[in-house]
Amino acid sequence: MRLIYSALWWAALPFVLLRLWRRGIKEPGYRQHLGERLGFYRQFRGMPLPPLIWVHAVSVGETRAAQPLIEALLQAYPRHTVLLTHMTATGRATGQQLFEHHSNRVVQSFFPYDTGWMCSRFLRYFKPQISILMETEVWPNMVRQCKRHHVPVMLANARLSERSLRRGQRFGAILLEASASIDCVAAQSEDDAERLRSFGARQVQVTGSIKFDVNAPPEMVARGVHWRAGFGERPVLLCASTREGEERLIIDALASIKQRDFLTMIVPRHPQRFNDVAALIESSGLSFLRRSDLKGALNAREVDIVLGDSMGEMFAYYAACDVAFIGGSLLPFGGQNLIEACSLSKPVLLGQHTFNFHAISDTAVAEGAAARVVDATDMLYQARMIATNSELRATMAQHAVAFARRHQGATERTMKILGTILNP
Repeated sequence: MRLIYSALWWAALPFVLLRLWRRGIKEPGYRQHLGERLGFYRQFRGMPLPPLIWVHAVSVGETRAAQPLIEALLQAYPRHTVLLTHMTATGRATGQQLFEHHSNRVVQSFFPYDTGWMCSRFLRYFKPQISILMETEVWPNMVRQCKRHHVPVMLANARLSERSLRRGQRFGAILLEASASIDCVAAQSEDDAERLRSFGARQVQVTGSIKFDVNAPPEMVARGVHWRAGFGERPVLLCASTREGEERLIIDALASIKQRDFLTMIVPRHPQRFNDVAALIESSGLSFLRRSDLKGALNAREVDIVLGDSMGEMFAYYAACDVAFIGGSLLPFGGQNLIEACSLSKPVLLGQHTFNFHAISDTAVAEGAAARVVDATDMLYQARMIATNSELRATMAQHAVAFARRHQGATERTMKILGTILNP
């Protein structure tokens, strides 16, 4: 099975690289550092590499979630450097932005493709003391090579939905072997822990979600408050991290409302879709402005929509809104992280499809921090109702921040587990 898996990787490699090059048309970052994906690290030659703690965060969400853990690692192990790897260009850009003040102690690279040869080259070059894989990133050949090179593997902030479990079981023995080779797992919830154990993982402990420990940068909160001053007295709805197809549903629902007495901000999850969403809004006849066209205050007193076509400003968008809808949940994408909105005391709305964040979403609804919506029209109705009802808005805001604070502490619990490995 492993031979077939590896052969498929080699056979697919020309097509994978072609797709990477095509993605680079809209996102130039995908055409950079190609050698790293193949196990070549020329840019690091001549650099004396100190002891490395390797953290793998595939994309934007995982990179932002890893921030509290990386900050804790840098503080607890001052002689070490963190090697931060990614699969996506946006994840790498996010990491660079988050840790630019640690430029001498955080080294970034792309994760190599999952062939034994490339993974072995990666490990021989960097010689990490430990591999910390964030959330669900279990690559069979890399885990096997870590075992061969005596690099302990930890799956941190681990989650596994029922859907992912069923999908993973199709690959049978190879993923079961990889799961069993992971030295320890820090799971987000007891449900995640049970599913991971059933998938072959051992030494599983429930630590909670590290995302609860992410703090909003003060400068981003101040920026959002500054924007809010330019929005006027209208209520503000934020549609955060929307996915393909959801923007059309939201825009069509907005266009059907005769009297729009609130402002809607739409922030697509993927930057390559910013222009497509702008074209959708323009074709609807709604008035809008783009974040990228303005600096300083967003003077949006007379437009229907603000298109958030910027990276790294999500906390500012949350700070500027009255109600936040979390995208990826109107259509079956599995939802996105609602914790950041809750931490800033924002009432949250969710669609029906939150299977990637099942436990957190259901808990937030049960604790009064969030509410479910049926479709885009219902979402707009509930958003307006919450925004214009000061008592309801204040109650949900209190529940939201209480929910966010109640579940903090996962970073500290994860660091205790890491200490048993790095300081045996």
